[in-house]
Parts: sequence; C-alpha cells; structure tokens
Amino acid sequence: MVLGLLLARAGVEVTVLEKHADFLRDFRGDTVHPSTLGLLDELGLGERFEQVPHRKMSSVAAMLDGGTVQIGDFQLLKVPHPYIALVPQWDFLDMLAAAAEEEPTFRLIRNAEVTGLLRENDRVTGVRWRDRVTGAEHELAATLTVGCDGRHSRVRAESGLRSREFGVPIDVEWFRLPREEGDPVGGLGRFTTGHFAVMIDRGDYWQCGYLIRKGGDGPLRASGIDTLRRRMVRLIPWTADRVGTLTSWADVSMLDVRLDRLRLWSRAGVLCIGDAAHAMSPVGGVGINLAVADAVATARILGPALSGGEASPARLARVQLRRWLPTAVIQTVQRLAHRVLLGNLAFDPDAPRTPATELPRAVRFVQRHPRLRVVPARVFGLGLFPEHAPAWARRPAAARERVG
Repeated sequence: MVLGLLLARAGVEVTVLEKHADFLRDFRGDTVHPSTLGLLDELGLGERFEQVPHRKMSSVAAMLDGGTVQIGDFQLLKVPHPYIALVPQWDFLDMLAAAAEEEPTFRLIRNAEVTGLLRENDRVTGVRWRDRVTGAEHELAATLTVGCDGRHSRVRAESGLRSREFGVPIDVEWFRLPREEGDPVGGLGRFTTGHFAVMIDRGDYWQCGYLIRKGGDGPLRASGIDTLRRRMVRLIPWTADRVGTLTSWADVSMLDVRLDRLRLWSRAGVLCIGDAAHAMSPVGGVGINLAVADAVATARILGPALSGGEASPARLARVQLRRWLPTAVIQTVQRLAHRVLLGNLAFDPDAPRTPATELPRAVRFVQRHPRLRVVPARVFGLGLFPEHAPAWARRPAAARERVG
C-alpha cells in the first residue's frame, strides 16, 4: 500500500490487488517504529495517523528471574517520534488506502486473488487474478509486477526466484489476555530457563506470544489448554486471574516462524519486496517497518523510470543492492537471538527449577550505563539506512490541511 501511494504520487498508473474484501485480520505484530512514523510526517500523513487509535510505547522491559530491567529506551533517540506506536494494522492500512485513493493514478481492487503471472518470452508482463466474489478470471498487464504478498508469496513462487532458508528453532503461540488497571505499561518480555514470552500492551488487552520449540505445537495442544495456562502463570504469576479466558485452543493461533531471503529479488518485469523477499522472525517486531522501508526505496529508485516508461533489470537490481544489508543485519541479529532462546527452550518448561537471584553480567553492565539502551532502540527503531520519502512524494503541512 505504501509503494502504491508513492508511485501514484510520481504519476505512475498503479493497481494494488488485495485478496480480501477488507483488512480486518489479526496481524499480531502491529508495531509502527520511529522510522515509519517519520516517513508518515514526510508524506503529510502524520496528523491523520494521530487520529487512528494507537498506543505509544517508549521503552521495552525484560522480566528476568533476578528482576525487571529496561533493555531499550526509544526516548534516547533524537527523532520526532521517540516511541513505537502499537496500532491495529487494519486501521493503518485503511488510512494508507484512503490517502492513495486521492491520487488519480491509483486503483485498489479488493477480493482479487493473484493466480499466476503473465509472460512474454523471459519477461513477466502482468498477472492473472480471480474475483473471489464472482469467480471471474481476469488478466492485468503491467510494465512491472511487484510481489508484496508476504512470506507465502504467490508472485515469488510463480517467478521462480530462489530463496535461502535459515533454520528457525522456534514457533510462537499467539493469544490475548485481558489487561487490567495497575498492569505494566508498554511491551515486556519474560525470560527464564525453559520459558520465554512477550506481552504487547494493546490498551484493554495484552497480545501475548509464548515461544515453543519448532514442531512443538502438536504435542502442546494434545496436552490440553490447561498446560498453556499453567505455564503462563508459572512464567508470569500476575496473569493467574485471567488465563481462564483461554477456554480452548481455538483462542490460540500458532505462528510458523520462518527466516529466509531471496538470492535475487528481481528479474525482467518482476520484483519482490517485504516478506515476499525476506521473511522475518518476530524478534524485534521489525517486519512491518522493513517492508515499508523496502517500499520507499523501491519508489525512490523506480518511480522516475516508471513514470517515463519501464524499469530495466539493472534498475530493479538497485533495490536489492540498497536494501540487502539492512535486511541481512537484522536477520543475523534474529538468528543469534534464536540460538540464545533455543538454549533456554531446550529445557523442560514443566521441570522444577531454582530461579536465578542475580542478573546476568551483561545486563548488570547495561544497568550501570543506561545510555547503552539507545543501541537496541536504534537498531530496531530506525535500522540501518533509514529510508526517506523522495521530494516528489512529500506533502507539506499546508497540503495536509487542504487534503484533510
């Protein structure tokens, strides 16, 4: 949606095909980081975003056996928005779609499921898509087809682009728990031997992720929902008065964590970005923001060329050249985190244990030097090579008032 908006502002005829009738789906990790919030200001959408219901999280805490510590402080960043915004992604997408539809060259088609690619010789020339309401089959010719369709991308599969898979030792069980007065504010992670969970403050409820070993979903579900409730209480005791809201496994969805990256992101007439080019782990909650950064770089590099004709394979390759290093660095950090988590999850979470009474040495060092909390805030909040809107896509405050 971001790419469609930016290209339309370059005067490019652009069509976004959305598989569903609306955006009302549970996206789980709906975090908008400082880099993306700054981009919205550049696009003249900052005021609109403020009207979308959201929570602001300025720090991230970790609950260890030896105590609770702050591991990231976004307020140390010298940026206009030193926080993460927790926003329902459907509201975020609706806002972007409304802004894009104000551009005369933008078109959004809903209930449009891409079923294949059109080709002429070795070049992709568009897509075949099916109307999910009428069942009618359609063809859409395009100078460039961009796969923004996620980790199970049909465009990627049909294009023949090959990916490099990185082994992932974890999956995540996602569920909601009620949030009550007096609960901690913001996001927190709970670490201990055999257990790890993250809780994201959504205002009136917690979005909870409980990590399990890869392939452990089946045995866990077979043991009954009470096992998950018992483990959460053991891990975070103050959830004892609300885990009863998990009445069955229907209240829990399992995220099959994947980590991969295309060797080549493009070929003649087709390009993949976001999760279609590089599926990310939920560690750090950076997936949305990396995808947005990909879109901005793509528009900046390709917009002028597409407005005058077509983008050559060499120009398409420049998108990967720009975005490969930030992606690879974050994925490397995530892989290291997986190894640490695997060491903990290798233990039986139901086995008796003696909690550690002292914080790890590295954590104690950071506690003595609190300004070091800016490092994770910088890495995950801004990333390498933050992307900025090109001049032709920006809208000043006066334009925002006219549009609003």
